[in-house]
Amino acid sequence: MMSDTFVPAGRPTAASRRRGRPLAVAVAGALAAGALAGCSTGTAADAEAEIGTAKNEIALQKAMRELVQAGFPGVLVSVKGKDGETRDYAAGIGNRETGDAPPKNGYIRIGSNTKTFVAATVLQLVGEGKVKLDEPIATYLPGVVKGPDYSGANITVRNVLGHTSGIPDYTEFMDSDTSKVPTRTYTAEELLKPALGNKAAFPVGKRRQYSNTNYIIAGMLVTKVTGKPVGEAVTERVIDRIGLKQTYWPEPGDTGVRKPRMEGYIAPPGGQLKNATEMDPSISGAAGMVVSTPRDLNRFFAALVGGRLVPAAQLTEMRKTIESPDEEPGTVFGLGLDKITLSCGELWGHGGDIHGYETRGGVTADGREVTVAVNALPGAVIAKQDSVEAMTKDAMEKTLKVSALVDTAICK
Repeated sequence: MMSDTFVPAGRPTAASRRRGRPLAVAVAGALAAGALAGCSTGTAADAEAEIGTAKNEIALQKAMRELVQAGFPGVLVSVKGKDGETRDYAAGIGNRETGDAPPKNGYIRIGSNTKTFVAATVLQLVGEGKVKLDEPIATYLPGVVKGPDYSGANITVRNVLGHTSGIPDYTEFMDSDTSKVPTRTYTAEELLKPALGNKAAFPVGKRRQYSNTNYIIAGMLVTKVTGKPVGEAVTERVIDRIGLKQTYWPEPGDTGVRKPRMEGYIAPPGGQLKNATEMDPSISGAAGMVVSTPRDLNRFFAALVGGRLVPAAQLTEMRKTIESPDEEPGTVFGLGLDKITLSCGELWGHGGDIHGYETRGGVTADGREVTVAVNALPGAVIAKQDSVEAMTKDAMEKTLKVSALVDTAICK
C-alpha cells in the first residue's frame, strides 16, 4: 500500500439499482428452487445450509454489483464459508481494453498484505533466536536508521513491525503518485533515504502511525539476518513453506502480472482510467511487492492465524493489538496483523493498496476466509467535485464499500 489516503467515485443511481432488482429476484428464485430440490435426497439440515448459502450468494452478488456501480471496473471475491467450501466470484470488467470479465481467482497485486508476509518472516527469525523483538534495530542494521531527531539505537524491531517507530513515511517525500505508472526500479536504500532526511512524525513508542518506511527497514533486516534478498527469504520461509502456488515476489525489473489476471487501472481524481497492470512494483519494496490470487491470500492468512507459519509465542506477539483511531474504522493493529470487527465477529487480516488494486479481507477463528479485490484504488474512480472535502468524503464512502463487501461475504 503506497499510502493510506485514497479517493473513489460516484454512487449507483436509483435507476441502476432498479435495473439490478429483477436479476436479483430471478437469481433468488433459481437458487431457492435448487436448494429445495435437494431436500428430497438430503437432510433438513442440508437443505437449510443450502438455502443459507443461496441467500449469502444473493447478498454477495448484489454488493459486488454495487461496487461496480460505484465506479470500480471489476471485483473479485474468494470466500470460504461455514460449510468449509471455497467459492470464487467475479463482477464487472477485468479488462477494459477487451471488455472481458475478471477471471475468477485471477492474479492481482496485493500491496500491503506483503507486510504480513514480511512480519511473519521476522517473527520466524525471532522464534529461532536470531532476532529479538525488543532489541534496537541498530543491533542488526548498524548506522542504517538515523534521522535528524531519531536513531535506530532507540527504535526496536517491535516498533518497526507495529508502526510505532515515528519514522515518517517515505511516500510523502518522493513521487509515489498512484495516478502515474511507476517504471523505475528502486533499491531499499533509495526508498529509505527520503524518510531519513526528515524529522520523526512523533517520539518513538508514543503512538501508532502507518508508515511504509517501517517495512522497508523490516525487509532490510530480513536480508541482513538471513543473508538472502528479502523476496527470496519470504519465498522460502512463507510462500513455498505452505505451498502457495499462485503467489510470488517479483524479481527486480519484473513489471508483469501473471495470467489469468484482473487488469489494474489508475487515474487522477475525476480523470480517465488507464491500464497500470504492467508497472515496476519496487517503488513499494518490502512494503508491497507481492502478487497473488484471492484464494492464495486466504490460504496465507489461514496458515498464519492457524499457527502453521509462526511459533505460538511469536504469533501471540503479532496478535497484541493497539488502537489507532485515525486509521481504518473498527480495526485494531498488531505486528503486521490487524483485527477487524465485523457484524458477526472478528477477522484477522491486513489489506493492501497499490497502483491499480485494493484488497481487503482475512480469516476468522472458526475457519471462514475472505478476500475482496477491486482493480482500481478508490482515488482513481472518484467523481470530479467542487471541493477537496467533497471528494475526500466520496473517497471514504467508496473505501468503506469495499470493506462492507468483506462483511457481506462472511456474515450475511
